[in-house]
Amino acid sequence: MQQSIKLSVDAVVFGYESGTISVLLIKRKYEPFIGEWAIPGGFVLDHESLEQAVERELKEETGIEIDYLEQLYTFGNPKRDPRSRVVSVAYFGLIKPSTFKILASTDAEEAQWFKINELPSLSFDHDHILESAISRLRSKITYEPIGFELLDNKFPFSDLEKLYTTLLGRPIDRRNFRKKILSLNVLDELDEKISKGSGRPANLFKFNHKRYFALKKKGIIFEI
Repeated sequence: MQQSIKLSVDAVVFGYESGTISVLLIKRKYEPFIGEWAIPGGFVLDHESLEQAVERELKEETGIEIDYLEQLYTFGNPKRDPRSRVVSVAYFGLIKPSTFKILASTDAEEAQWFKINELPSLSFDHDHILESAISRLRSKITYEPIGFELLDNKFPFSDLEKLYTTLLGRPIDRRNFRKKILSLNVLDELDEKISKGSGRPANLFKFNHKRYFALKKKGIIFEI
């Protein structure tokens, strides 16, 4: 029996800044779901790899280029796309929105950041894809220290705590968190301080990429 299945990719891009987590969405220019919000994505061309396709679609629809997107899951409900049978391979990434300028083009009428707790309803099965991406992100950061690139080059430890609290969507045990992070030896404590509010000046830290990747190669043991 001959198959008539098409292949697409979708990109869930999370943005973190100033204690707020957002999701990058596009407003569709054409049917189906014209004028509705969706996750950036589209069909894979015959000559492309999956990675090339998701990078191209993200660039075309939002203007954003990301060095690394992690594969999330394959979504294949037969009725997920009203046009035909379409299987989608979804990816997700985490960036700092202020470092990018979004620009909608091709089949996207508009591209916009939405706070994660103020999302519009999405077309296709993109609500389900987004829920899966949020779950994966929150699971991943409990066993691997990610997201340091979202902080300033030099930062007080409280900024790292805020990042994790925001991404997890729940409070953390601050003392235990600090102990675990420092035990990984991926932060360099600097001889510099910063004053915030009326409290005592806080020491600044810097992320050590070399030690982090060496540790990751060996296998990180980290759990919040």
